[in-house]
Amino acid sequence: MHYLRIHNRSNHPQLFQCHGYNGNKDLTINANGQANIEAADGTSGAIIAVHEGVIGEQCEITKAGWQGNDTIDISNICGAGGNMTCQQVGDPAGKFKGHETFMQACNSAWHKLAQAKKDQLKGHVFLDGNGNVKRIGAPKEFQPLEQFVRTFANGRTYIGVGAWGPSQGNPEDNKQSAAGKGSKDILIIYSDGNAAPDPSKPFTGQSLAVAFNLMSVPSTGKDEVSPKEADEGAKTGAETTTVAEAANGAKPEALATNTVHLMAATAASGPGIMLTNKSAKKNTFFFYDNYWNGNGTGGANFDHPLKNVEVGPNQTTYVSLELGFKGRVQRGDQQPATWGEFQVKASDDGRAHGDISLQQGCDGAATVASTDGTNVSNGFTKDIVKGAPAAALDKKPNGEKVLASTEGNWKGPGNNAAVDWEYKQLGHGKAYIKGGTGVPDVASKNNCLHFTFYVV
Repeated sequence: MHYLRIHNRSNHPQLFQCHGYNGNKDLTINANGQANIEAADGTSGAIIAVHEGVIGEQCEITKAGWQGNDTIDISNICGAGGNMTCQQVGDPAGKFKGHETFMQACNSAWHKLAQAKKDQLKGHVFLDGNGNVKRIGAPKEFQPLEQFVRTFANGRTYIGVGAWGPSQGNPEDNKQSAAGKGSKDILIIYSDGNAAPDPSKPFTGQSLAVAFNLMSVPSTGKDEVSPKEADEGAKTGAETTTVAEAANGAKPEALATNTVHLMAATAASGPGIMLTNKSAKKNTFFFYDNYWNGNGTGGANFDHPLKNVEVGPNQTTYVSLELGFKGRVQRGDQQPATWGEFQVKASDDGRAHGDISLQQGCDGAATVASTDGTNVSNGFTKDIVKGAPAAALDKKPNGEKVLASTEGNWKGPGNNAAVDWEYKQLGHGKAYIKGGTGVPDVASKNNCLHFTFYVV
């Protein structure tokens, strides 16, 4: 069992609302006191500081969520009256989320404002008897207040609503959703002064997500796709991305992307991917470069595709990509969708690596294969949306019927009916369904993989 370890470093008792934890009962921690609350894997909720009867800063928690990693952040979208930070226990002292001196920075910024701006914020910024800021209202409800808070806390905490449904949110807010590493105890610090885990150590950055599970050895297990199934004669592999942001539903015309119209191709001609549209109609495929990239790490982006490619019925095209690309390709720009996850050149072995993931949904079958002559492939060609139980289904914003996310996202937790159905149809080795291991890795030493999407 893991715990939320909450420290009240102030010189007064502090009231916290507990959502999803502590039996949803309020918690008062005495001055300079501590409390430990059970936080089982799979749970989620928030610890919210209350000031003058009004909620303020909060720590939002999901335990062992995406691929078994904790997701935590500090949010000020509902207001603030104190300082709060959080980190996974064991992280370096300077690696944490939240602005350790949020209220001091707020007060300093307030006193620098022109009177006209102060007048505009009347009723949203609350002062003590000395004219200093003691509390602010909810930035999510008043755009001028959100703009003010961004002048001193942008990139350190949730300020606006972030990416949600059709809203793309603010990129600096979206970054707050980056997952941690594994499941651990969570340290939450509240203070009227410096709320850093160790006030003597400066902030050095947020701990970002783990999540690529790179496996270089191809499988010869029974769950592999046969050469006939893959239309490539090969086997496959794995690399999985952590969802660190959640934005979806944006209309294609609203996206600032480059549409590429390509001629049919039959062979790789450099770094990138071969892309086949197994469909009786043309389809547009979107490429998303991860928000954060490293060797074995990444945070998926939902709202800023790098480019999109239109592919004709039953055509194959070559799509050129930089060697540093690490992300995914999917049909369309809406979720839920089948993801073809890949990186063009891994820093450890210099090869391209890829897999098929259904963790953010399934809108059709897909396969991935090497193009360097090693004849390695994986994935599936069966239409598993057809015949799926109603409980496992979801809809894209455009109304298309698909299988729901198995890991969960901004819409809610993962769909267990979809998990059960996909394992029943595919087994454990053809695509990522739940968790971040166990799917054979496809690698190609020429830095070019071949993805095929089967669209009914």
